[in-house]
Amino acid sequence: MQSVDIILENLVENYKLNYIAKQAFGSVWYRSGGSVLLASVAVEESPIDGEFLPLTVQYLQKSYAIRKIPGGFIKREGKPSEFEILTSRLIDRTLRPLFPVGYCYPTQITIFVLSYDGVSDLQVCALHAAANALLVSGFDFIPPVSSVRIGKVKQDFIINPTMQERKDSVLDLYVSGTRDEILMIEMKGSDESLDEEELCAAIALAQKVISKDSQNYDNGLLPFKAPIRTFPPRTIQTHPHIYTHIANHYAKEVKTALLAMSKSERSSELDSIAHLVSTDNPEWDIQAIQDMLRLYKKHQVRTMILQESKRADGRGLEEIRPISIETNILPCAHSSALFTRGQTQALVVCTLGSDSDAQTQEDFDGSTKEKFMLHYNFPAFSVGEAGMIGNVGRRELGHGNLAKKALESSISDVPHTIRLVSEILESNGSSSMASVCGGSLALRACGLTNNLVAGVAMGLVIEGDQYAVLTDIMGLEDHDGDMDFKVAGTRNCITAMQMDIKLGGIDSRILKDALYQAKRARMQILRIMEEAAEEIVLNDAILPKSERFDIPSNKIPDIIGQGGKTIKNIIERFKVSIDIDKEQSVLQINAESKQSLAEAKAFIQQLITPQSYKNGEIIDGIIKKITDFGIFVQLPKGNDGLLHISKIPNSKQPLSYHFNEGEVLQCEIIGSSKGKVELALASF
Repeated sequence: MQSVDIILENLVENYKLNYIAKQAFGSVWYRSGGSVLLASVAVEESPIDGEFLPLTVQYLQKSYAIRKIPGGFIKREGKPSEFEILTSRLIDRTLRPLFPVGYCYPTQITIFVLSYDGVSDLQVCALHAAANALLVSGFDFIPPVSSVRIGKVKQDFIINPTMQERKDSVLDLYVSGTRDEILMIEMKGSDESLDEEELCAAIALAQKVISKDSQNYDNGLLPFKAPIRTFPPRTIQTHPHIYTHIANHYAKEVKTALLAMSKSERSSELDSIAHLVSTDNPEWDIQAIQDMLRLYKKHQVRTMILQESKRADGRGLEEIRPISIETNILPCAHSSALFTRGQTQALVVCTLGSDSDAQTQEDFDGSTKEKFMLHYNFPAFSVGEAGMIGNVGRRELGHGNLAKKALESSISDVPHTIRLVSEILESNGSSSMASVCGGSLALRACGLTNNLVAGVAMGLVIEGDQYAVLTDIMGLEDHDGDMDFKVAGTRNCITAMQMDIKLGGIDSRILKDALYQAKRARMQILRIMEEAAEEIVLNDAILPKSERFDIPSNKIPDIIGQGGKTIKNIIERFKVSIDIDKEQSVLQINAESKQSLAEAKAFIQQLITPQSYKNGEIIDGIIKKITDFGIFVQLPKGNDGLLHISKIPNSKQPLSYHFNEGEVLQCEIIGSSKGKVELALASF
């Protein structure tokens, strides 16, 4: 089939079909401006066993796309960057709900960035390329899908803002969906007011753009769709007699199991019931018993919620699990917070550093310094399982990134480099939101005056026209529900949001209800956090001290000194670290104590302030260096003076015989001109 070049109406996008990767199940050559992406879909025709959808998404950036050779010892692309992993997750979370229940064929979506113009929004481009590679492939169930980024500069919403507009924006909202429904939302806001009503308006605008784009894809690309190939779904074989037997004879045991499962993400209780059923009915297949048990359990969970407005652990739909908070429980850490909500527990530890501790990030848009880091760890024991702790996975990166987005705007003016580490010690739903709450308290517990930020995970159960929104979901409700919706914010605004849908889309009316229900929960959690914050006792003795102040740009060389000798001497002498911003002419001192910070600051100010000495003035200096022709003495006002060998009695002997570096030496000023100070011994 001949290559087809398609430019869609009102879209700055160009698609070439049947041009490359022709042996893939579906592929597109996508171009937007000077950016070119290749998206391909590959499918294994042999189904696999299991309940999960075997979908894998990989977004990869090629260094040649920006005319660069990879850095490091090995000159080829290696481990994906954090941006590549997060973009892969963004695409996965959008496309996964489109596949029908029972689809069990290993499917790989790969997106290569082959050329980048420095202007295109790669996450929007990557989603469009991947979604349309699926659209033109041989699947009969994939609808047109699009995405859009919404910014807000001053009071105006901006559709797909430029890089500069994104820097000035107080909103970063990424929405993907079909013509009629939203599939996925990822949002980051600032600490400026962005309330629920404004967010709903932004989402409505995004949905309007997505609907129009999807119609364009429908008209422009669907006529070139590959021939349909069927992939029969793996149906869960129903066994009505087993289901009825469980309902009639084991309802009490299942209810007890549900109560236990509401306290743990593990489901071993169902295995015990399956063993009982199998013992009583040995002729029944154990797999059939387990399938029917899971189905009965799911129906019970959803029926309780929709018919009785009651949850497995007895809570109401808007009820939050009990919360307990402890702060600064680690005596040698800068600060710590132990946040427990139900059976989810996060220990969040904060460490303050200097500019030199910032994380350098290399990406297509250049090198950046990350002064705020949040690292999320999820060990297996947190859900009662045995497992080795290995490399950070996609889930850990995604959860940590969401928590970082939630907290970032509350610490925008902090001079320190900050690293938060969230150790999940117990998990039964919403550990990322526990990390937000614990992280906000850990920041406050190290003396920062940040606005407190709380987060809560919402769920959804929907059957036909009937639905229920759940506050503070646990693992059981996440597994058997239809939505995972996380919202974080302060008392005045939303700072981060993430929504994933499992049923193929969500109505905007339900989304609005969930947003306002989440706000009511957030206010409750913030009240508890505010009470805990009042009880914080700082680890003041070990908290680092930091101060920034302006310095004349022409004095920066004096502070640094020849070969960096002066600044190294200050660092060693006062046990501080120093960061100099040459562009802003700002110096920052970081110290372990107030005294060392004050002494270092006074020394630097003396160093950059014009100093004068009077002849005959007696000073106490410190021997800095001993040479063959004399001694360099560090003067009390910052600069150095020379005690020439001719001014030293008994100079026929080596000077080191009488003097040692670091000793205090009383000297007399005998000459001072243009910063050069001549000395004589006041006594010997």
